[in-house]
Amino acid sequence: MSAPADTPTTTRSPIGYEQELHRGVGTFASFAAGFSFVSILTTVFQLFGLGFLLGGASFFWAWPAVFVGQLFVALCFAELAGRWPVSGAIFQWSSRLARTSWGWFTGWIMIIGQILTVAVAAIAIQAVLPAIWSGFQLVGGSGADPSILSETGAKNAVVLGIILLVITTLVNILGIRQMAATTSVGVAIEIVGVVILIGVLFALSERGPSVVLHTTGWEGSGNYFFAWLASSLMAAYVMVGFDSAGELAEETHSPRKTTPKTILRALTTSGLGGGLLILGALMAAPSLTDGNLSSLGLSWVITERLGDVFGRLLLCCVAVAVFACTLAVQTSGARMTYSMAREGALPFSKALARVSPRTGTPVITSIVVGAGAAIALAVNVNSTTIFTALSSICIAMLYIAYLGVTLPLLVVRIKHRNTDHFPAGHDEDGKPLFSMGRFGIPVNVAAVIYQAIMIVNLMWPRPEIYDLSTGGNWLLQYSAVLFVGAVVAVGAAYFGGKRLHHRIDLTHIPHTHLATEDA
Repeated sequence: MSAPADTPTTTRSPIGYEQELHRGVGTFASFAAGFSFVSILTTVFQLFGLGFLLGGASFFWAWPAVFVGQLFVALCFAELAGRWPVSGAIFQWSSRLARTSWGWFTGWIMIIGQILTVAVAAIAIQAVLPAIWSGFQLVGGSGADPSILSETGAKNAVVLGIILLVITTLVNILGIRQMAATTSVGVAIEIVGVVILIGVLFALSERGPSVVLHTTGWEGSGNYFFAWLASSLMAAYVMVGFDSAGELAEETHSPRKTTPKTILRALTTSGLGGGLLILGALMAAPSLTDGNLSSLGLSWVITERLGDVFGRLLLCCVAVAVFACTLAVQTSGARMTYSMAREGALPFSKALARVSPRTGTPVITSIVVGAGAAIALAVNVNSTTIFTALSSICIAMLYIAYLGVTLPLLVVRIKHRNTDHFPAGHDEDGKPLFSMGRFGIPVNVAAVIYQAIMIVNLMWPRPEIYDLSTGGNWLLQYSAVLFVGAVVAVGAAYFGGKRLHHRIDLTHIPHTHLATEDA
């Protein structure tokens, strides 16, 4: 008689590790992990107003541009996910494609980026709860300005965000089955909410889809193209995290078959749904020029067009999506931290790599990621640019980490271009693993070029992103560059001081000739 599917065994798996994490993630839950990280209801609601403020109605076109770029990245990840279904996917893949030194820095940047992303996801609740009931505006009272760019709105977002982080941390430490079930329910509610919301917005439209051909609502000056690039922050922030299915690969049933498909499904479903949601909101907004759309965002459109009762019911769906998104991002960050700690690559690795025998989850890493996100919010409690600055910094770091995978993958592809650089393999059903075949190199090249452009775009020292309130503080404007530089410097000091390039050993993982030799 075989052991239950979610019971850990002591045998060494084909990926080189003893199975300690419980396999409690099914096909839909794997999809839900990626979809809820992307979470179009959470992220579009959070940053729609900013995107419209920066680029007017034509900011819509940043959405398909970013989607195509990220699709190139997702296709690369889907190939790797079937061949190396390991927790801490970004760290593990980059370590095997390049050297472990490269992989360590990629994983280090990814961890910090994920912690910041958890923080940003949590404060998205400010864009929803005060619109449902003014009593949720705890700072300044129910009559205070709830706008995410106001002082009272920003401070209240921190308070609500920390409360949410406490809840998601508790769910995370209960066990993978509880987390997967909660995320799956949240995603089901979100999908229903998205479908209803899109239908209602199109039915109540005040203008046609040609609205996106004009810059109505943009009040800037100069070359519009640069304003449009700035507005692409919203799309860039939304369409990340589809790799979360890879982070849960060791806890997923039949991961070689399931994970590549769910990575692509999470992105394509989010891309289609988010694009229609943005278009519907622009068509249904009562006004594009009175300032409400940029300051209050989609919540204003919904309550104005649907009325208080129905509008608030739909906003409740958004609140559930925010919760599921925060939970998924935190889970992904916890698995990345666990994966690196398992290799002895982080401070206090022994404690961080410990898996609870009762829940089958790395409890301490979940607490550390949640606490790190709460600290990131607390130190920015007085910043009215907390949404825009943290959003741009965290996404820039995720893009850098993603590039840490696709760039060495491209090098390996070119190096082995005359050989079968993706050797044949089979999933748990005996079917061939996902592969792009002869399209691998051109798709990989497109992914690397896109990522490099977006990293520069996201980290560009724009005052409208990093210093919206004063527009004259160079320290704030260059905060992304300075923060990423500091993260790399701290990482280099630890990595060199601990001589990790001699201590991390991934040679116990089965390699194909996809990978170069580790240091």
